[in-house]
Amino acid sequence: MEEKTTATRRIYDGRVIHLDVLDVELPNGMTSMREIVRHPGAVAIVPLDTENNVLMVRQFRMAAGKIMLEIPAGTLKPGEDPALCADRELQEEIGHSAGKMEPLGAFYVAPGYTTERIFLYLATHLVEARLPMDEDEFIEVERVPLAEAVRLVTSGEIDDGKTINGILRAARIYGL
Repeated sequence: MEEKTTATRRIYDGRVIHLDVLDVELPNGMTSMREIVRHPGAVAIVPLDTENNVLMVRQFRMAAGKIMLEIPAGTLKPGEDPALCADRELQEEIGHSAGKMEPLGAFYVAPGYTTERIFLYLATHLVEARLPMDEDEFIEVERVPLAEAVRLVTSGEIDDGKTINGILRAARIYGL
């Protein structure tokens, strides 16, 4: 069932992503083409305060064309430990650091065309700690009770994949 790459052409080199076109040999001997978006990976964090509120962020997303409510997230730097990236992103986006950071697993965003894999974390025992935000980010922080976040997911009001995944995994831990 595996495909064998016979040639690769890089057709775009961006700041975060790269686009490759691959010629592949299929299991039946025929050939085809694959377009692969290369991405360094990312983290997404479900930060819970002592009252089980999720500290979420609202920001405009150009690809979706709207303001979205999401869990904090960010792109991994080359060779960066995902847990360290997660704590850095918390400090940049919501002004807190986690006393406890638990992995919730990882998932591929869209394995049909991208290498992007997101590592999920549950962050608790939050303490105030602020790092400067990225210059191109405009974020509002919002506290949402975990049960309400689950309702927003199940009603379709939250339609961001990483947020859906993180909220539902955290809710399962808390018996929701």
